[in-house]
Amino acid sequence: MTPLVALSLSIGLLGGIATVLYLHLGLAIWAGFIAWACFFHSGADTNALKQTIIGNIFGALCAWLAALIILGVPGADRLGLPVWAGIVVGLTVFVMCIAAHLKALSNIPASVYGYAATFAYLLLTAAAMVVAELTAVDFKRNALLFVILSMVLGALFGFASKKLGDALTKKP
Repeated sequence: MTPLVALSLSIGLLGGIATVLYLHLGLAIWAGFIAWACFFHSGADTNALKQTIIGNIFGALCAWLAALIILGVPGADRLGLPVWAGIVVGLTVFVMCIAAHLKALSNIPASVYGYAATFAYLLLTAAAMVVAELTAVDFKRNALLFVILSMVLGALFGFASKKLGDALTKKP
């Protein structure tokens, strides 16, 4: 079997299984597929898995902190929400990117994917963008926990699909 056919079969099979699992657990399959793609974008090896997971988590953490700052600084809303949010996002994205000086955080796209996935959840789920939800110790209510769990699982599915694709490619 050619590598492309093997990988396509592997991703198709595991993508279907992932969808059932995510829907059963109430996780964000879209965030899982973002992390899955990030794994392949990052090199599709053990190091890529590590970079994907660390980067996605770091990006999600930066977005979560940005949301808390946007909501939590008294009087900041006098600037107007779009301006205040723009300032906070600009600063947190700067910190997220400059942190790439550290080897563990050097995969900027992985961090951006985690950041974007977290804000996607927060902005698509109006009830999520409140301090009580952001700080809840409940993975289905807290965007940080929800997105991280969805993305880590997606990265692991990416790793598994690569291994299965490689196994299907090998000749006896």
